[in-house]
Amino acid sequence: MSKKFIVETSARHVHLSQEHLEILFGKDAKLTHKKDLSQPGQFACEERVTIVGPKKEMPGVSILGPVRPETQVELSATDARSIGIAAPIRESGDVAGSGACKIVGPAGEIEISQGVIVAKRHIHLTPETAEEMDVKDKDIVWVKLETNGRKAVLGDVVVRVSANYAPAMHIDTDESNAVSAFGGLEGEIVKL
Repeated sequence: MSKKFIVETSARHVHLSQEHLEILFGKDAKLTHKKDLSQPGQFACEERVTIVGPKKEMPGVSILGPVRPETQVELSATDARSIGIAAPIRESGDVAGSGACKIVGPAGEIEISQGVIVAKRHIHLTPETAEEMDVKDKDIVWVKLETNGRKAVLGDVVVRVSANYAPAMHIDTDESNAVSAFGGLEGEIVKL
């Protein structure tokens, strides 16, 4: 059984709570679907925000939908450092004690005292695919990437298993650039 799956670059983005969406974009604001993402039910939105850190601001940051219970900002380590935010490497949703920032929209702004992270690299798998690959939810694995001139094996990859997922690995833009991950890249779980 092949243990291969697509590898996608997850660029900087924001997940907003409904409360924060309305502060930033106005009362009763709704996210405008721009395009579907690989994970079922997830989508990129037309709306954009500016992330403000102690050093500078980062305009035009994408919002991903649907709304979530808690606002979260996912940046690459380079992004976070460039605007002066100390963002820990965490799994999505693990925001306790993480970085702080201001988020500015066309109708208002918010300050979050935590919620800025560098997303830990991870693989989304269905229960069936995870069983075929002999891994389970929360396993930490190594993944081999066969790129032209920049082959790599990445460690500390979290396996996330749910019937609501489609098989795909997500790496941030720093990782993507480091391995020249351009179009059609596949990863494979390997034993070291």
